[in-house]
Amino acid sequence: MNAPSRPTRRADIVIIGGGIHGCSAALYLAQRGMSVIVLEKDSVGRHASGVNAGGVRRLGRHLAEVPISLRSMAIWHGVADFLDDDCGFQVAPQMRLARTEADLALMRARVAQMQALGYSHEVIIGSNEIRQHIHSLSDEVIGAIACLDDGFAQPYQTTFAIQRKAKALGARFHEGVLAEQVARDRGGDWQVTTPEGTFAAPRLLLTGGVWSGQLAAALGEPVPIIPFAPMMLVTSRLRPFCHAVVGAAGVPLSFKQMPNGTVVIGGGRPGLPDPATNRAETVFHPLRMSAQACISLFPIMAETSIVRTWAGLEARMPDDIPVVGRSQLHEGLYYAFGFSGHGFQLGLGMGSIMAELIATGSTDVDLAPFSVGRFTSLQAAT
Repeated sequence: MNAPSRPTRRADIVIIGGGIHGCSAALYLAQRGMSVIVLEKDSVGRHASGVNAGGVRRLGRHLAEVPISLRSMAIWHGVADFLDDDCGFQVAPQMRLARTEADLALMRARVAQMQALGYSHEVIIGSNEIRQHIHSLSDEVIGAIACLDDGFAQPYQTTFAIQRKAKALGARFHEGVLAEQVARDRGGDWQVTTPEGTFAAPRLLLTGGVWSGQLAAALGEPVPIIPFAPMMLVTSRLRPFCHAVVGAAGVPLSFKQMPNGTVVIGGGRPGLPDPATNRAETVFHPLRMSAQACISLFPIMAETSIVRTWAGLEARMPDDIPVVGRSQLHEGLYYAFGFSGHGFQLGLGMGSIMAELIATGSTDVDLAPFSVGRFTSLQAAT
């Protein structure tokens, strides 16, 4: 006997993907009075939004991302009041260390470029100032580029806090529900077919990370998503010695000491991604390289040991900036995916921007560099 069919559930917008970007968009859209359904094939924060390093970083952003990053940072600095949860957010200088004059010259050129564009958040600091924040540092370090009031937060805690706020405002979340097919009916509604029935809305937002490419391609806007599995490791506890989030020129490294004394190390060394099975595997040789890089920069790290490692699933784009904005083919279809391993800090600002675009038809942030058309037009020409 066939199970009875479920009635179609409707809203003003359906969002596919329950990471930080989907949850944030849901929050801001609900805040504007729209009814929202969020579909997540696994659980909220299960992939990129829950397994990243938690960097809240403006430093080194692609120029097109800077306005989004600045908007996000203003929200982050008031996040405890906004979300009724501090999200583990702490202000901590973000800095990128230089060990050669050539590296430092490139950093000075970057700061000059930013200042010429009217941005003052990136600065050059000398080795003495660096050592005020890092008490065990290689003598090779001669300077750094820094954002002194950036920081870090707890990814899962943040994503769940955003979801709770969105729910309190009326957004409905359906976890463990896979969006199998998307199509637009004759009446103009988007119909999302799932094993749990059909969900419908006049507007649809794809925020499904590495899996968004499949749906975009099915809708005639293929994008060259590269599955990526950034790896992280956590060490045993050390006495406090680092009060910054640190990278280094020429080294894929993100390094910070947590309040409990453990050190979290990331920075983009890849594991093995397998989106088809929802898995990402760690590869130990690159992790060994990360550990060795840390010891060369921070001698105290020779005293600790690795406690835990993991890898997440990210969507990387060839130009390392996301796909954001309207579809070029379909009315009522929007994209926000492909954040290439650096979308966590952008999440709150991006949600507010997408809500503004979807609810009012426009936004004061230039989204042209993020258009899906930068790939579809390229493919049509080949």
